[in-house]
Order: sequence, then structure tokens, then C-alpha cells
Amino acid sequence: METGGIEKRQNRHKLIIVDDEAVIREGMRRILSAEGYHVETSASGRTAIEKIQEQDFDVVITDLKMPGMDGIEVLKTIKILQPEVPVILITAYSTVSSAVEAMKNGAFDYIAKPFSPDLIIDKVKKAIDYKTLMIDSFSDKQELSSDNGFNDFVGESIKMRKIYHRILQVAPTDSTVLITGESGTGKELAARAIHKSSLRHGHPFVAVDCTSLPETLLESELFGHVKGSFTGAIHSKTGLIKVADGGTLFLDEISNISLPAQAKLLRVLQERVLTPIGETRPVPIDIRLIVATNVNLRAMVTKGAFREDLFFRINVIPVHLPPLRERKGDLPLLILHFLRKYSEEIGKEVRGLAPDAVAVLEAYAFSGNVRELENIIERAVVLCEDDMIQRNDLELRPVEEERYQDLNSIPFSLEELKETKKQLRVSAVEAIEKVFAINALKRNDWNVSQAAEETGMLRPNFHALLKKLGISVKEHKNEEQII
Repeated sequence: METGGIEKRQNRHKLIIVDDEAVIREGMRRILSAEGYHVETSASGRTAIEKIQEQDFDVVITDLKMPGMDGIEVLKTIKILQPEVPVILITAYSTVSSAVEAMKNGAFDYIAKPFSPDLIIDKVKKAIDYKTLMIDSFSDKQELSSDNGFNDFVGESIKMRKIYHRILQVAPTDSTVLITGESGTGKELAARAIHKSSLRHGHPFVAVDCTSLPETLLESELFGHVKGSFTGAIHSKTGLIKVADGGTLFLDEISNISLPAQAKLLRVLQERVLTPIGETRPVPIDIRLIVATNVNLRAMVTKGAFREDLFFRINVIPVHLPPLRERKGDLPLLILHFLRKYSEEIGKEVRGLAPDAVAVLEAYAFSGNVRELENIIERAVVLCEDDMIQRNDLELRPVEEERYQDLNSIPFSLEELKETKKQLRVSAVEAIEKVFAINALKRNDWNVSQAAEETGMLRPNFHALLKKLGISVKEHKNEEQII
């Protein structure tokens, strides 16, 4: 076994280069050591795996064609030992197709011989950036989960990890945030997450649904009024903007505010003062504004239905929440979360979902997104007549029977509610994930790369999921062909 030499500058990232050709190992070691990386080398796949078992690495660079344990075997072993570590393959031009195929099985990237120093440096930097994003995103989610305000924030897909990171980026500031997304994607939940992670978390969070109040009352509710300012104003009223003073005001579906109210809101944002209806003296105000909408505000500006100056005022930091169909990799966790929630709330010992019920949910369109899924699970918990939710309990539209006829997988089963949360989580998640993963593979003709993309998961993560569940693509595909 070989190790790297002296580094020119300190760098916390550790790499390992695996190649049976000494000239390749040494050349890459010199290039990357000069960039400040701690570099170790191995002349064979087996010695490399020994090191990987004993140490943590940030990137593995391995030759594809080696005697004994080749690059594919090294890749597969690393995905078991350290699945989050990106693997870069070195290959000759004649075997580029093999490297591309390896990427479908979890490799991060490949380098074709001959290669330039700049190319090597660029590939390694991208690999490290990727790993850092994954670690930071996981840490973001852990930080969010540590606060009671985020107990209902469920999801580990790449899109949701980016949302968690975005929330923690914008929360410490006072910048106005525009949250967009379809109905049911969790816009108010995101707004509350921003508030609870901000310096204003000890002050009020006031949420206003701009669709729930008629236009004639909305201005009064927002800005307040003095006694006698209009017919029916028998008492003075403090506006919700004033109630939020020192804290956060969340205006949900801001597109429903009238043009006159938009003008008043713009003044609040520009001058930080509030003038209640019937009052002549403005009152100083200190709020952080978060707004949300499920419509295209730019299109409304074009039509003259929304003020352009207000749009630019609120569109300082955009946060877009993806629909559930774009993050179906989160479906198993969401189902488990809502099943546990409503089993406990209703006081009904529902053990879980039958496989065909899980399959129907996995294929469902969810036009109402996460909110619709929650309603479906709550209804099913109420209606089910035994301890297992059946497909009919979901009361969804009919789905093609043939898509689920071979789903004889382990049922998604919760342990008794008195069991520890850890045991409950492991047994339930693994069972539902198995149905979810097999279904995704079948829809994509057992192509791992396509199945991962469709479910919103990264290829390496989806591949690691299959390994964890003991799903062999080759075996399942062969069984289907025999049937």
C-alpha cells in the first residue's frame, strides 16, 4: 500500500486513488496534492477497500480495468461501506461505454485517458461539492427537526433538502420571502419554519388567508380601523399587521388582495408605517413579511391585476415548493408519518397498509399534494374495519389492476403502538420502501437510473436503497420474464 507525499497547503478533504499503473497513481497524486488535498494511493482494489474500511474518504478515484478486483467491484463495495462517498472512474476511450453504465449503478463521474490536470481537478471539486451538499442538507433537516415547529416537515428527497437549506439561509435575515407552489405543498409550514428559525421567533407569527375574507373586510382586518370610520365600525380594531409588530406577517394567497389594498401594503413595506382606516396619523411598524401564492404573479402583473412595484418588493427571496409528484421519493416517509399521527390521534391501533394499498398511493396523481395525502390517510384510518388499511379504505379512483398483480411484497406494517419509536420506524419504512422501489423499477423497465430520476432520488441513493432492501434488479427482472 502506498500513501501520498507532502501537501503544499492544508486541506481537510481526503482522497484515495486506486490504479494498478504506478505512473497514473503518482501523476494524479502529484496533481491533487498540489491542490492541497490529502491523497492516498493503492495499487489494487483489495488494498483500497482495506483502507476504506479503516478510514473515511471524501472522494474515491479508481481505474475501471484492473486485475483481481476491478473498478466495478470497488464501486459496489464502496456503495455498501460508505454509500455517500462519490466514486470517479478512470477509463480508456475504448471502455467509455462501460464507465457510463457504471454511472447508472452509482458512480459519480468518469475520466477518460488521456486526461489533463485541469480536468482531474474540476471533477474532484465537483465531487466534493456534491458530498458537501448532501451532508449540509442532512444537517439542515436535523436542525429543522430539532424544533417543534418542524415536526410535520417530512421528506428527504434532493428537492426537499434544498428547501431545508434555503430556509436556514433566509431565516436569519429580515428580507421579504415569496413562497410559491401548488395548493397543499406546505407553504404556510415553510413560512412558520422561516419564522421559528429567525431572530423574531419570540414574537408573533400572524397568518392571514387572503381568500377567506371578502374584499370589503380584508383591508379592515389587515390595517385596522377607528370607531366610526365606516358604517358598522362601532369599535376601533387593531389590524393584523399591527398585531404582528416585532414578528412575522404571513399573507397566504396574496394574489387575492385588491389593488387599493396592494397600494397600502406597498406603503407599509416602503415606509414602515401603518395608517388604519379613518386614522390620519401613521403608526410606525416593524414586521418581517412572508407571502405565498399558487398563481403566476408575473402573469397577473402583465394583465394589470397585480401592482408591478409591489411584486418587485415581495419577490426578494423566492422559495418554490415542489409538488408531490416531483418528490415521490418522500412518499413512504409521508405515509408513515400520517399513519402514525392519525392512529394516535384517533386512538385506533392500525398496524399499517396492505401492499396493494401502498401501490395505489404510489401511482396516484395527488392534485392536492401533501394535504390531499394527509386527508386520504386520515380517512382510511377512520374507515378501516381491522388493523390493516386495505386498498378500498383509501376510496380513490380505480387504478389498473395489472400494475399490481405481482406485488406480493412484505406488507407495510407498523408494530404495535406501544413498541419503541425506533423499532416502529425501521419495520414500517423498510416494508413500504420495498413496495415503492419495486413499483418504480417496474414502471421503468427495471432501469435503475430512470427509476431514480422519476422518483426524485439521486442514482447512488436509489441504488443504496435497493441494496438495503435486498432487491436484486436482475433476479426480479428474470422472475417477471418467466411469469
